[in-house]
Amino acid sequence: MVEEEPRVFRLGIVPGATVGRWVDTWKQRMPHVAIEIVELSAQAQEQAFADERIDAALVRLPLTDPELQVIPLYEELPVVVASAESHLMAAEELDIADLAGEVVLTTHEDVLGPLDLPGTRPSTVQPLNTTQDAIATVAAGVGIVVVPMSLARLHHRKDAGYRVLRGGPRAPVGFAWPAARTTADVETFIGIIRGRTANSSR
Repeated sequence: MVEEEPRVFRLGIVPGATVGRWVDTWKQRMPHVAIEIVELSAQAQEQAFADERIDAALVRLPLTDPELQVIPLYEELPVVVASAESHLMAAEELDIADLAGEVVLTTHEDVLGPLDLPGTRPSTVQPLNTTQDAIATVAAGVGIVVVPMSLARLHHRKDAGYRVLRGGPRAPVGFAWPAARTTADVETFIGIIRGRTANSSR
C-alpha cells in the first residue's frame, strides 16, 4: 500500500453554518488529511474560491459563478430580532402583518436580499456593517432586523429576542466547490455529507 502525501483540505464556512458532525467524521475517516476551517463572510464566499483560498465551502445560496458546483443542503427559517422589551416578543411566532409600522434595519452582510415586508418602514440609517451590529442596535430598542435563525442564535444576547417570521424569505445553504478542482478529497466530503459509509463507492 502506497502512503499518501500529507495535505490539507481547506473548508470554508459562512457564519451560522454548522459542520461539526461532518468534520468529526472526516477526522475519523481521513486521519492522514488535515482539515482546515476557513471562516468566510457571505459577501466574500465566491472570491475565496477565485483566490483559491479554499477547496470547498458551506455557502449561502444562490451563487453567481457558473464554474462552481453546488449541492443544496437545507433552508433556514427567517426570524425577527427585536429588543427583549418589544411587544413582538409576546407572540411565539410572527406574521408579516405583525410587523406593520416597524422600522427594518439592513446590513452590508444581509444574506436574505431585499425584503418584501408590506407595512414596515425602511430605516433612515445607512446599512450597518454586520448582523452583530444590527442586533446590538435593535437590542437598544431601535427597529428590528430579519435574519436567518442561525445568525440570531450566533449573535444572541440577553437584551434581544427573536421569533420565527411565517411567510418570510428562507435562507438556503449549500455545499460548493469549483468544478475544475473536483479532487478526491472533495468527493470524500460529499460522501460524508450524503451519509455514505467509508466502504461505499462514490
